[in-house]
Amino acid sequence: MQINELKAFLADKADDMKAEDMITLDVTDKSSVTDFMIICTGTSKRHVASIAENVASEAKEAGVAVLGMDGEEEGEWVVVDLGDVMVHVMQPQYRELYQLEKLWS
Repeated sequence: MQINELKAFLADKADDMKAEDMITLDVTDKSSVTDFMIICTGTSKRHVASIAENVASEAKEAGVAVLGMDGEEEGEWVVVDLGDVMVHVMQPQYRELYQLEKLWS
């Protein structure tokens, strides 16, 4: 899967679970870890965990390697590492607190 297809696929899978306020950041020139970050919001701990779990399981089913997933137990901020793209799913208060959009813009 090409990078643009992967970004669209992952965003679609988060959207399937009603993720809110989704944005994609190009961090190619700012990070040696990944090229793109998809950041979205879930309304509760369970919602955050469900969005991340759906993204990871759909990616695996499509043959995309999930390199790691962290935070699903707490459900406050879950990150799914897919190599070229990282998906951050956060509760609103954590998204506002950490302001990843500002940090990586």
